[in-house]
Amino acid sequence: MGLNPADERLAARLPQGVLREAAPAYLEEPRGRYRGQAGLVAAPRDTEEAAAVIRACAEAGVAVVPRGGGTGLVGGQVMPEGPVPLLLSLERMRAIRAVHPEEGVIVAEAGATLQQVREAAAAVGRQFPLALASQGTAQIGGVLSTNAGGVNVLRYGNARAMCLGVEAVLPQGQVMHDLKRLRKDNTGYDIRDLLIGAEGTLGIITAASLVLAPVPPEVGVAMLVVESPEAALTLLSLAQARMAGGVTAFELISGQGLRFLDVAFPALRQPFADRPDWLVLIEVGLPAGLFADAALEGLFSEAAEEGLVRDGVIAQSGQQAAELWAIRETIPDANRHIGAIASHDISLPLSEIARFIRDASAMLAGMADLRINCFGHLGDGNLHFNLFPVEGKTRDAYDRVRRDLSRAVHEMVVARGGSFSAEHGVGRLKAADLAEWGDPARLGAMRAIKDALDPAGIMNPGVILNDYAKTTL
Repeated sequence: MGLNPADERLAARLPQGVLREAAPAYLEEPRGRYRGQAGLVAAPRDTEEAAAVIRACAEAGVAVVPRGGGTGLVGGQVMPEGPVPLLLSLERMRAIRAVHPEEGVIVAEAGATLQQVREAAAAVGRQFPLALASQGTAQIGGVLSTNAGGVNVLRYGNARAMCLGVEAVLPQGQVMHDLKRLRKDNTGYDIRDLLIGAEGTLGIITAASLVLAPVPPEVGVAMLVVESPEAALTLLSLAQARMAGGVTAFELISGQGLRFLDVAFPALRQPFADRPDWLVLIEVGLPAGLFADAALEGLFSEAAEEGLVRDGVIAQSGQQAAELWAIRETIPDANRHIGAIASHDISLPLSEIARFIRDASAMLAGMADLRINCFGHLGDGNLHFNLFPVEGKTRDAYDRVRRDLSRAVHEMVVARGGSFSAEHGVGRLKAADLAEWGDPARLGAMRAIKDALDPAGIMNPGVILNDYAKTTL
């Protein structure tokens, strides 16, 4: 490995076999918005080696960019500008350290994939309920560092709600041993919760104690045609009342998304010959003796009587349920095939969602000729509000208005008490938005925490708090 003098000095401080050259894949992110830079990748084999890497970087004043599975969508895993950083990958720390099914806890290293953890849970008759389309690649460290959401937040919460304790390396190389398996621990500041969602700016999570949940004996899936987003929200309230906490997922799907599937994946089976304007996909998990299919049939009948739904399909087998879920899970792939002008990961109070969809669509129609694919996790208020060219135009035709379109969407979201970053994080992509719209007192507290834990500013500079990319190192 040919190293420049600075890299050689850093390498001399580290255990043998930790460093490697940065292959092109380490410098990419899924949407192609940023191209990273790095001379070397550090891939420690255990926590002590990870701590040695951070200590060496702190002493040498070298920025550290942590990289998990590389599935993040806001540019947090690449550093395109500034002094060349060291990439830190925990891909070799993949162990499931312990499983405690009687406690409902699994202890996993940060490089373990979400799928690996879910399979380990299933092997003892439990589930780790965080569910993402990228579960085969996304790593536990990245999932926690971005406080990932997914389709089951309605019932189980974000990643933070599924984590009891963490082991982490802090910015000067200290190892925090806090892999507790406790539900109650009121012993001061919760550093675990600071690290979760910090996107690697306050330290590196190396392992975590995660919550396992029982597998519901009765699971049912239905896809229902609703008259409008307002009707979908009323249906959600009705479903929650009738299922007594058993609603696991409640997804909104637009007709535009269905038409994109027709173009990108024509072989994908869809249950309705026409393409309704709005669908919901609902999954329920109920105790033994409460038949999920019957519960969904009762919900459909009551909702139809109230004029909320006009058609529907209830899965009669696991295969049919998987086919219904495939429609929802393939929409992001269809979006990539069509090519978005701008994508927005937003959340709103539930009572604001229907008005936002209507008002934002009307506002954008006055700014440009667009197609809007609005879909997402309606149950927890998280929408993906994505803008696409009309047929016959390319994305390039919208270069002059792209930023104005996104700004208009985000301004409307913030004005209605919502968030411009619901589940993907801030990263580099939305750091300027946070600087503009974040509460000043909260931002000041965040900067004070960053200064206290990372005084040299080496941890993922430019992520979340973008001014640190300019004032440190």
